[in-house]
Parts: sequence; structure tokens; C-alpha cells
Amino acid sequence: MQTRHSSCTTILVGKKASIDGSVMAGRNDDTFLPLTPQRYVVYPAYHNHPNQVKSYLNHFVGDRPADGYRYQGVPNVDLKKEGVYDENGFNEKNVAMSATESVYANERVLAFDPLNTESGINEDVIVALTLPFIDSARHGVEYLGQQVAKYGSAEGNGVIFADRDEVWYMEIVTGHHWVAQRIPDDCYALTGNRVAIQEVDFGDPDNFMWSAGIQDFVSQHHLNPDPDGWNFRRIFGTADVFDQHYNTPRQWYGHKLFNPELKFDPMDLDLPFVMKCDHLISLEEVQAYLGSHYQNTPYDPLGHGSEEDKRRFRPISLNRTQNSHVLQIKPDLPEAAQTIMWMALGGAPTFTPYLPLFGNADQADARLRNTPAELDLDDPSFYWLFKRLAMLVEAHHAEFAQADLDYLKALRQFFHTWVAQTAAQTKDLDPTAASAVLNQAQTAMLDQVEKDTKTLMAKLISDGIGLSKLTFKMDVNL
Repeated sequence: MQTRHSSCTTILVGKKASIDGSVMAGRNDDTFLPLTPQRYVVYPAYHNHPNQVKSYLNHFVGDRPADGYRYQGVPNVDLKKEGVYDENGFNEKNVAMSATESVYANERVLAFDPLNTESGINEDVIVALTLPFIDSARHGVEYLGQQVAKYGSAEGNGVIFADRDEVWYMEIVTGHHWVAQRIPDDCYALTGNRVAIQEVDFGDPDNFMWSAGIQDFVSQHHLNPDPDGWNFRRIFGTADVFDQHYNTPRQWYGHKLFNPELKFDPMDLDLPFVMKCDHLISLEEVQAYLGSHYQNTPYDPLGHGSEEDKRRFRPISLNRTQNSHVLQIKPDLPEAAQTIMWMALGGAPTFTPYLPLFGNADQADARLRNTPAELDLDDPSFYWLFKRLAMLVEAHHAEFAQADLDYLKALRQFFHTWVAQTAAQTKDLDPTAASAVLNQAQTAMLDQVEKDTKTLMAKLISDGIGLSKLTFKMDVNL
């Protein structure tokens, strides 16, 4: 058995906090190795076929209902070694799920409700256990909560559920206890590998849900450090030097971007999870946060601070970010095209584009679906295409950054036009016909992305030849 955790960053945006009325749920999936190849798949719906889901990483076996919806996933290529980890996607009911943001409980609470590491729900199967069977974001929390009560949890996990009206963040912290919070419509929320939810209002079930008996559990074992209030982070979470260098700076930088007038400290252990923004948040800002690395601060590893400062805090975008995504539900589009998974697959999202993949496209392009376990220069896989692009740009960042920025900006403009035009074609179509339109349009979009990416890479390689240090100038006649 193995214990593997995803080291991730999450951003959530309510529909009244976004510039276009959309709900957005974004996350970086950061593994502990620079290369953990992933692929994008669409799992078909099934009927009258009860089955089980089994973890490759422990002894978990869970029953699944006889009927399941079609859903997207972004699993690892090497299932037996790394586990499945479907990570993120939409189901055919336009419900989004992203899992998991690894979180860690303190030793006081784990002493009385330890994780079921042997046979509890492992994070590599949590999407397959849940997403095909839910009809709303709230239902997702309820359904997964039932599974935790039945099987226990093998790990501490933060799980996102979203639909066109709501976004929920659920934190499973011990073997059987969890809390979920609905992000207010006019707010955003940020977290990274640390228990995030703070004050819980048990008199407000519209905005909070929780595991059965959690209040009695805390009271019985004297776990609340505060004489007043019920702060989930302070009761169940950690607050140590690791958090201050690995976790809290990522929250700090997000608040710096969305509320620049507020002066927080990157090592503050009480940074807020949920906040209002000083402006309406765009998709590009969410993507920029997930692709950020403390730009315009002394802590940027690619910046001009001291070597000590550049290594002080863990950045948000990493070379081991295997998949960065923003799950967006746009109510202004036809229903068949309202869900879009913007995904940067393979390369660090600092340098690579977020591809718009419609949630109701029922086919996965081979360039996304077929990722080899190792780099093959003749293979058309987008995972390895973007890994190569990111490596090229970072290797000569000062010289190549502008060309990469121009490429990304041009693609974002193209994507906005493409989404609007493609969505319009699905109006008044039945689901089958709409999926066919989305499938065809998606292939053409990926063709353009591949062409533009290879053009950029050819230019960078040609320019890079002239940057070699193995050169010497003396006499032009020699």
C-alpha cells in the first residue's frame, strides 16, 4: 500500500463575484514528481449495471449504483503505480467536481478519529465514486458525506463541487468527520493544502453541511481551543512552520492580487478563506493566479530577489503541476454548452494555455486521451507537447518570456471567439446533436492550438541556438 497526496492550490469564485455571472472552480494538481503523466478521458454513461470501484493504493472497494451519468476525468497514465486520480470534470448534468486538495488534521483530533488508511476512501477513486451519481453541487456534498460515513476516509481531502448556482468546498479531515461550506455568491475563496474553512454556523444549513455528530465529537474530547465560537480550522487543522512556508503564502498572494489594498503577511496562520473582491473577477485572473509564482515580489523564483527570498516560499505554479483547470459554468450560453473545463495539461500553467473543453462533448480527442508513459518525440500527445514548451520557456525565461506571453494572449483571444461561436451552434439542439457539434468543433480548435504551439517551439529552438555559451568572437576572417 502507498500513501500519495496531491499538493494543490484551489480558487473558488461565486456567480456574483465574477465578471460574467459564471461560477468558477479552479485548482492546480501538483504531484510530488515532475513527471506523472495524465490524460483526458470521457467515461460513458451506463445503466442497469451495478459495479464496484477499487483503489490501487490501498484496499478500498466501494459499491457503485446500477446507473451512472457520463463524466469527464483526467486520470494518471500509470494506474497501478500512481492510482487513478480522475481529478476533475463535469458530468452530463452540468455538475462539476475537482478532487482532491490534500489537507492535514492535527494529532489531537486524529487520536480520536484516525484515518482509515487500510480500506477507507482513497483520493485516487473519489471522483469515480461520486461524480457519475450526483445532480447538483449540494447533492455532491451529501452523497460523498454518505460514502465517508459508510467506508471512512483514508486521507484528509478538500473537494470542490459546483453547478450554475453554487460552489461548495468540502473538507474531509479525519476518518469520519468533515465540514462543507457554500461559497457566498459575491465572494471568492483561496486555499492550499491546509484546512481552510473557519467559523461554522450550525444554525445555517443552507450554507454549511457537516458530518453527523461532529459537535459532540469535539465537545466530548475537549478539542476546541476557543472559549467562544467554532472555528473548523483551529479545531481540526495544523498551524506550524511548514504551513507558513508551504501553504499560507499561496493564500497571501491570491489576496494580494484580488484585494491589493489589504496588507496581509504571507506567514499569517489566520489568513481568511473567503473574501469579497474589490472588483469583478475574470476567467483570465483566475488562470493567472493558478499560473503565478509571486511575480513582483522578492519571493519570485524567476525574479530578482535574493537567493534566500526566492527559495523562501513554495510557488503556486510548479514544474510538477500536471494539470491546472478552471471549471466554469456560464449561464449566458445555451444549456448544452454552459460547462467548460479550461485545462492546462502537462506543462506549468505559467507557460502553457488553458484549453476550453466543453463538459458535454462526449468524445476525447486522441491527442488528449492517449498519453504515453514516457516522452516519444514522434507522439502527438498534448501532455508531452506542453511539457516540452514549458521546459523551453523556463530554460531561457528572460529571452523567451515575451514570445510565450504573446502566444498565450493570442490563444486566449481565439478561445473566447471560438467558445461563443461554438456554443451558439448548439442552441435548440437535442443533447446528442449538441455533443456532435461540440466534438467536431473541439477537434478543429485543438488543430489550431497544435499548429500555433509547434510554430512557437520552432522559433524558440531556433532563437535558443544563438544563446549557446559555446561561442567565441575574434576575427571575422578566421
